[in-house]
Amino acid sequence: MTTTLITGANKGLGFETARRLIAAGHTVYAGSRDPERGRRAAERLGARPLVIDVTDDTSVAAAARTVEAAGGLDVLVNNAGIEARTADGGVVGAAELTADALRPLFETNVFGTVRVTHAFLPLLERSAAPVVVNVSSGLGSMARMTAPGSPAYVYPGVGYPASKAAVNMITVQYAKAFPGMRINAVEPGFTATDLNGRTGTQTVEQGAEIIVRMAQVDPAGPTGGYFDAAGPIPW
Repeated sequence: MTTTLITGANKGLGFETARRLIAAGHTVYAGSRDPERGRRAAERLGARPLVIDVTDDTSVAAAARTVEAAGGLDVLVNNAGIEARTADGGVVGAAELTADALRPLFETNVFGTVRVTHAFLPLLERSAAPVVVNVSSGLGSMARMTAPGSPAYVYPGVGYPASKAAVNMITVQYAKAFPGMRINAVEPGFTATDLNGRTGTQTVEQGAEIIVRMAQVDPAGPTGGYFDAAGPIPW
């Protein structure tokens, strides 16, 4: 039996990923920072609720102890993330960018990914087929962001792409450090979720496809890669 933890699983891509992996036979911990929302989501899914705030060391450590006591972990999906849109639905561009505006994005998207991965590494190392999926974005691709004509090229925000580019680098370095694990970054695509005010152009079912696929990668599969539903994408 494969045991999987998905952070930010009480809604959106995390919820749909949990639903699909449960259908595939995984035992899923549905991670949520809000205990009541997490409990309701887990109940709907048939998952195990797990309170985990990726921005809080104590919360993450407690979650790791809970999962360890229950038997361990095989798959970690670092899904929790924010885009931090402004009140009018826009994003903060370079002219308005401050360190304070950048800090919450990195605290959740980057430091949260490291915090959770670090806490669960001892459990993953005991698994026969450990997998880590870091939910990134096509906006973290330097190649896409610098290619005139690419949809990513016209995105004016700084913080979210910068945080996801950092997630990509974290993915590469973890994959090299732990060659026995399958550690990859994925780009779900522009999916309609609360993260972007439901402005995305595809469904959560479509967006979750690559997350689900890479969560089930076998020990001979790729590691240190960056993928969307169509295959590898440029860094």
